[in-house]
Amino acid sequence: MEFVKAEWNPEWRGFWTDPSVYIAELPKLAHELPQGALEFASQPGHYDFGNPRCVKDLKLLDVSVSIEGGTCLEIHFGPNEWKHDSGLVVSYAQVSRLHVDINESGSSLQGLGTVLLDEILPGGSGCNHEIVLTGGTISISCADLNARWG
Repeated sequence: MEFVKAEWNPEWRGFWTDPSVYIAELPKLAHELPQGALEFASQPGHYDFGNPRCVKDLKLLDVSVSIEGGTCLEIHFGPNEWKHDSGLVVSYAQVSRLHVDINESGSSLQGLGTVLLDEILPGGSGCNHEIVLTGGTISISCADLNARWG
């Protein structure tokens, strides 16, 4: 990720997460982001770790792909029982790139774990959404995205 920090800190034996630089940059990026991506990235609570609408600690549940009418992708995240009152579904329109990187702690798609943080940047004819999880990273390039809690 370019602005958001979500990385392992061996000294702390835990992850260091800091979205503050991205939050400061987001107003400068706003005019370049598609509407749905901007709405999601700038939602109140998106990066507030104590908020039930924060993406941190969501559990990856399912990924589905449809190639009819342009490639569409949907990722389902489940709630963390101690933090969220519902899960999150992110739908991506006209996906041009999907990359999954599983790190040594992940070992498989099922081992991608929980969300540390995410970052949405302008890219190509839409946006790039990078989601860092405890066991790896999911990167998607698309025309736009729609996120809904529930």
